[in-house]
Amino acid sequence: MEDSPQPTKSGLNGRLLFAIAVAAVGSSFQHGYNTGVVNAPQKVIEAFIRDVLASRKGESTKPEDISQESVTTVWATAVAIYCVGGMLGGALVGLTAKTLGPKGGLFWNNLFVFIGALLQGFSKSALSYELIVIGRFIIGINSGLNAGLAPMYLTEISPVNLRGAVGSTYQLVLTISILISQIMGLSSVMGTADLWPILLIVCVLPAVFMVLGLPFCPESPKYLLTQKSKDEKAQKALTWFRGTTEVQDEMEEMRVEKEQIKHMPKVTMKEMLVNRSLRIPLMIAVVIMLGQQFSGINAVIFYSTDIFKSANLSDSDAQLATLLMGVVNVMMTVVSLVLVEKAGRKTLLLIGFGGMVIDTSLLTVGLFCVKQYNYVWVSYLCIAFVLFFVIMFAVGPGSIPWFLVNELFNQSARPMACSIAVTTNWTANFFVGMGFPFLKIIVAEFCMVIFVIFQFLTVLFICIVVPETKQRPIAEIVALFSKQTPDTPSPDQPPETDNPAAPSE
Repeated sequence: MEDSPQPTKSGLNGRLLFAIAVAAVGSSFQHGYNTGVVNAPQKVIEAFIRDVLASRKGESTKPEDISQESVTTVWATAVAIYCVGGMLGGALVGLTAKTLGPKGGLFWNNLFVFIGALLQGFSKSALSYELIVIGRFIIGINSGLNAGLAPMYLTEISPVNLRGAVGSTYQLVLTISILISQIMGLSSVMGTADLWPILLIVCVLPAVFMVLGLPFCPESPKYLLTQKSKDEKAQKALTWFRGTTEVQDEMEEMRVEKEQIKHMPKVTMKEMLVNRSLRIPLMIAVVIMLGQQFSGINAVIFYSTDIFKSANLSDSDAQLATLLMGVVNVMMTVVSLVLVEKAGRKTLLLIGFGGMVIDTSLLTVGLFCVKQYNYVWVSYLCIAFVLFFVIMFAVGPGSIPWFLVNELFNQSARPMACSIAVTTNWTANFFVGMGFPFLKIIVAEFCMVIFVIFQFLTVLFICIVVPETKQRPIAEIVALFSKQTPDTPSPDQPPETDNPAAPSE
């Protein structure tokens, strides 16, 4: 074996960076790109749908004879079905992680990308909008699986002092890919009647990168040892990631965990809900995921076009303002990646959600003033509020939920916990996407009030329930919840295991 590269004091080395890049880019890009890619070219794709509907009604039917309601129904289905696929993919995370492992699951998951992208790419030549719907559903499955498997893999290969920063790379790539989709979807780039099929097929490129790069990266050492009992392979994998042969302390921790898992009951859904030492961290994971989606981030982005237009911006300037939001989101996610190991998870979550409470309240007042009094200067303030909202979201609520769930559970319970949390996130995303347009119609400029309530409740929950996990080993975090249960060692005694799945009485 070739000499291992010397790691830096922080634990970083070339091999670890390569594994992080392959896992994050190949997975998170699909999540972000396919979320944003249909927004800019909506009009040209709707025109294609209208042409297809007209052609199926006979030669005497012209595209203008097709009602907008029919076109909108097909379009809304194509957009929403992506989240439905994400729900299904999220539900499969636990089974996939246990069967194939985090790395194996990520690798084979790319099959969904190739199939879904090809279906969408050939939809125009086949004169079938159904291929877009089916393709987006299949890629949604891929994105749902990625949202659970990638943060899991990144968490398990990371040194404890870099776990938060490495976990944040998933959200960083997600924001970058959304920005890329917005740029490529512009009418001056690929958002045209001729090029939109290519726009939808571009997502195969990161999948190819992952398929080519992932075989050079080892499987998660924890998975190899605790699930497959491959001690030698686990040690080789850990040595590869750390860039040093001095990994005995970490190996010993994993061996202790493996021995304790043998004596613990299988972590089933019932056990997750009945056992308090599992139920509390599961509740934290679910609430933080709900808080992320019900913060109103997607609604604010959705409403931003109207806000920009109210400030008398032209359509082209409004597009540039939307791109500015994307740039701000990326920049602040980079800042979050740096701060997460300094300020801590809980602190950044409180700053992010707390800032959104204030900002969304001011945005609501601003929207009311614009609607009632048509103050242009207030419209520009609303633009600033939208940008500040994105900043607050990126500070913590955007990135931390994806890896926090992996920090709250050890190897035996992590796959199922991730599956539940990711499914919750995609389900909430679906309901926000489907429900916000109707909420906007019913309560107009006061539609943001509901999000203020959710943000405030999330702040209270974080203050009371969520522990700080910065720089703490997984075993220590898990022990925090075990000590709160009657059937676990008292706080003044060291826990016998870092596995939370103690039998419930």
